[in-house]
Amino acid sequence: MTNAHDTYTSPLAARNASPEMCKIWSPRHKFMIWRRIWLAVAEAQQACGLDITDEQLDEMRAHLEVTDEDMELAAKYERELRHDVMAHVHAFGDRCPSARGIIHLGCTSQDVVCNADLIALMRSKGRISRKLDLCVSVLAKVAAKYISVPTLGFTHYQPAQPTTVGRRVAGWAYDLNVSGNKMDCYDIPYRGLRGATGTQASFLHLLGSQEKVDQLEVEFLRRLESSYLDDGEWAPSDFWQGTFILTGQTYPRVLDSHILADLASMASVLHKIATDIRLLSNRKEIDEPFGKSQIGSSAMPYKRNPMKCERICGLTRFVMNLVGNAYDTAATQWLERTLDDSSNRRLSLPESFLALDGALDLMHTVADGLIVNEAMVRRNLMAELPFMATENIMMEAVKMGRDRQDVHEAIRVHSMAAGQVVKQEGKDNDLLERLKGEPLLEGIDIDSHLDPMSYIGRSVEQTERFLKEVIEPMRSRYSDELESLGSADRGV
Repeated sequence: MTNAHDTYTSPLAARNASPEMCKIWSPRHKFMIWRRIWLAVAEAQQACGLDITDEQLDEMRAHLEVTDEDMELAAKYERELRHDVMAHVHAFGDRCPSARGIIHLGCTSQDVVCNADLIALMRSKGRISRKLDLCVSVLAKVAAKYISVPTLGFTHYQPAQPTTVGRRVAGWAYDLNVSGNKMDCYDIPYRGLRGATGTQASFLHLLGSQEKVDQLEVEFLRRLESSYLDDGEWAPSDFWQGTFILTGQTYPRVLDSHILADLASMASVLHKIATDIRLLSNRKEIDEPFGKSQIGSSAMPYKRNPMKCERICGLTRFVMNLVGNAYDTAATQWLERTLDDSSNRRLSLPESFLALDGALDLMHTVADGLIVNEAMVRRNLMAELPFMATENIMMEAVKMGRDRQDVHEAIRVHSMAAGQVVKQEGKDNDLLERLKGEPLLEGIDIDSHLDPMSYIGRSVEQTERFLKEVIEPMRSRYSDELESLGSADRGV
């Protein structure tokens, strides 16, 4: 037997994604859904009048769990049959000998696989949405805490008008909320029972009337829902989304592109937030949480690298680049179906969710322990504030009757000279002293223009509006559920 240390294991499962997300995409979980689908089909067929006994259904119900022995047996069959679904049909039939002849009756493989995939997508989508909202909620707490702490704003990564730390963090949270809203605005339907090319021909032949075929699909979905309600996996509102009106052998693969594109959108926002934190960490204004014994560098003991944000950037970049797979798959579905989508989707769908799941857990950890170095924030702001004060000083000079263009030129010359002193000589910014000696500014109290709060515009009010209109309803909607999700920092 191959040792686990001698074979490749995905870092997404081993180092990044939560156990809950890994379970959703695990082989055992998938095959257990398959068995529940086969049971729901058989129950629906009995309800529609087919000769299926209660004893056969009871036997199937007794073997819904997929044991290690079942996994090994199915693997043995697949090596012989080269067909994963039929391998599990045989393995399930071995456990349910009296029901063997009715398992998968009238079905094609995608009646099982597509519906199971959609269940996994739905459950993963729900978990990602809740984790994203958790990150938004935690960032909002940071925004509220630092709502009135002025900081230097940037455009083009050059000093610009001041904002507040809280306003900047609220901007991160709002962007993340916008990216999540798109995924929340649509439901994932089920493929239903459609047969080999989507025409339901096999079920029409089996049941004899179109009315019976419609009844079969309704009975199937109701029983599948009931199967999951029994073990508390989800509530009816999470499940009952109806079916696609038309499908080929598979559900429309363009749905996968919608989902992966939405995940990529969330990933892009997480990447931006993590990058901003990394940039501010370089300026010594913000630090991500750092363990007491954590090592930043094997060579430089003083290093305190923003490694969690770096991991977020790496994982989210991976998610953003996976979306192209879904577009390619949707574009190459020949006629009613081709098989080259299968091997790709086994990678692109789960890995998109696993990677984003890990990135969201990391972002929650970072946001929950974010360190704002207020003294450094103020120092960096005050070093640039004299330049930003010049517009207000110029307007006051104009009010006193001075020529606007003359004042502008005088301030420009002084500003360039002060900038050279800072950049070329490494000295402090002496612009204020220069302006105090400028004849065109005589009579103006230069120092009165150095209150940072007079330059932040509506930063505080905008943050308060965000907290009231977005965060309060979100927390009310979730109650304590958001906090119960917690964070799953999986280590380095």
